[in-house]
Amino acid sequence: MGKVIAIANQKGGVGKTTTAINLAACLAVLEYKTLIIDADPQANATSGLGHDPRTVQSSIYECIIDDDEPKNIILPTTTPNLNILPAHIDLVGAEIEMISLPNREKMMKRVIDKIKDNYHFVIIDCSPSLGLVTVNALTAADSVIVPVQCEYFALEGLGKLLNTIKIVQSRLNQSLDIEGILLTMYDTRLRLAKQVVEEVRTHFQQMVFDTIINRNTKLSEAPSFGETIIIHDADSTGAINYLNLAREILQKNNMTRMDQADIEIDLLNEK
Repeated sequence: MGKVIAIANQKGGVGKTTTAINLAACLAVLEYKTLIIDADPQANATSGLGHDPRTVQSSIYECIIDDDEPKNIILPTTTPNLNILPAHIDLVGAEIEMISLPNREKMMKRVIDKIKDNYHFVIIDCSPSLGLVTVNALTAADSVIVPVQCEYFALEGLGKLLNTIKIVQSRLNQSLDIEGILLTMYDTRLRLAKQVVEEVRTHFQQMVFDTIINRNTKLSEAPSFGETIIIHDADSTGAINYLNLAREILQKNNMTRMDQADIEIDLLNEK
């Protein structure tokens, strides 16, 4: 049975889609069959993996609203072991259409339950909001990763998101776990970035991933080519960071073992 991980933060521009795409790609190249679900009407994960949202025939919207079979809508990507269930701008209207439906918070879970056994991991790229589609993603997920940008307003809204997660845990999905808080867009030249890292680690301690995602030009370039960072530039800092994150998640879930020598080599590569 595949593990379902939602990537969520109602604050935009924190690296949600970048994390969803590249974490999924790194898990895939480590030979874990992975599906990414684009649950954002902007469909950036869809375009970032080489598919034009404007020409997508069916999407997660049709699965939720029209009960279409997700296995017939899933698309391949250029990364081996990585598929995508795409999004379309129509997803904007899904929240309005779901309001009157019974079990409206569990519509996405019903979709994912049909296919998750075919994958080791299912990664959900959530929209930058705490609306009904995001609540659906959290209800369907086994855990959630919260990307936090290493800038001044990093903690703004984080408490609200964690409170939403607690509400989902208590009312809709008791097994929902916080996989971890991921620090993103880290600039080693800025003292402020280091202060944010220290503050987040002090407040949330073991909830914070050891891996930090550095600011990296190649990470920004890759989506314009419809490629993951692994395909675009496997030797870049961004690729190394996301591979380390994938290994950390695998280790946390007892799916692999990293010995001390591997950790030291990875840390050396990041410097």
